[in-house]
Amino acid sequence: MNTQNQQKDKSIADLRIDYSHASLSEADTATDPITQFGRWFDEAMHAEVPEANAMSLATVGSNGRPSSRIVLIKQFDERGFTWFTNFESRKGHDLEQHPYGALLFHWIALERQVRIEGRVEKVSDDESDAYFNSRPLQSRLGAIASAQSETIASRELLEAEYTKAERQFGDNPPRPKHWGGYRLFPDTVEFWQGRRSRLHDRILYTLDVNGGWLRQRLQP
Repeated sequence: MNTQNQQKDKSIADLRIDYSHASLSEADTATDPITQFGRWFDEAMHAEVPEANAMSLATVGSNGRPSSRIVLIKQFDERGFTWFTNFESRKGHDLEQHPYGALLFHWIALERQVRIEGRVEKVSDDESDAYFNSRPLQSRLGAIASAQSETIASRELLEAEYTKAERQFGDNPPRPKHWGGYRLFPDTVEFWQGRRSRLHDRILYTLDVNGGWLRQRLQP
């Protein structure tokens, strides 16, 4: 390894921040994780964290290998966490084979993470229709034009598919059957708050057999 590469590796290894923004104790948290998530989400929005609604979604394919990507949360409530996508995409095929997922929110400005795991199901057609029809026209046409995750020979061909959809449907494109929402029903939710000396605060909620939530502190 040459000197330049050694210096580069050393500089990456030395990258670190000693977190000091806040703390998190059991007494600070709500009795259920959805309420607690709502508090933190509101604080992220108030702090103007860039794309606070962005989350990593991890799935597992039929070959047992995980994959992850960023998607945008569109709703959360006592039922779970909802996003919308192409059912025939890689993540859609993964969820068809293994209907479980893991979500990760990383709000670095607040030195916080939220990890969420659970079973995933498609939302109702009515919910998918309602959200699809609320989207900007260009986004609706894009959902029709793009066979997400499939290969295509050129950008020009993709834009030609968009123009074709635009000419065919005009200002009122219908929701394609291959596009809609998923909802993750959480069974574990972890709230992570960065602290000094890497002694981070971690509060884990676990769903019990009676539908209640157990709160525990994890070591960092």
